[in-house]
Amino acid sequence: MSGKKTLVLGASSNPTQYSHLAVLRLTAAGHETVAIGREPFSIGGVMVLDQPAPFPNIDTVTLYLNANRQAAYEEYILSLHPHRIIFNPGAENPEFLKRASEKGIACIEACTLVLLSTGAY
Repeated sequence: MSGKKTLVLGASSNPTQYSHLAVLRLTAAGHETVAIGREPFSIGGVMVLDQPAPFPNIDTVTLYLNANRQAAYEEYILSLHPHRIIFNPGAENPEFLKRASEKGIACIEACTLVLLSTGAY
C-alpha cells in the first residue's frame, strides 16, 4: 500500500463512531492503517490491538482519545517518531501538542474524516 502509514489510537468496534469510520476510510484511500482500541477486533480487515505495539514507519498518529486517556500513551506515541499527530475533535490536548511539537512532530487539531474527504490528508 502507498500513502501515509497511520495509527488510529482509540479505535472503536462501534461502526457509528468516527474512529471506526476513520479506519475504513483511511484504508479505502490507500493508507496502510494500524489501530489500537480497548479490545481486539477487526475493522474491514484491519486488526485492532488492545495494547501498544512497536509499529515501524508510522507517518501519522490520529487520536480519538480525550486528554486524560492520552496520558497513558504519550511516551508510546513519541517513541514511534511519527511525522504528524492529528488531534481529532474531543482529543484536544494543548500540553501534549506542545510537547510533541517541541520534538519536531507536526501537530494539528483537525478531523481525520474531513481531511480525507477534502484531499488534505
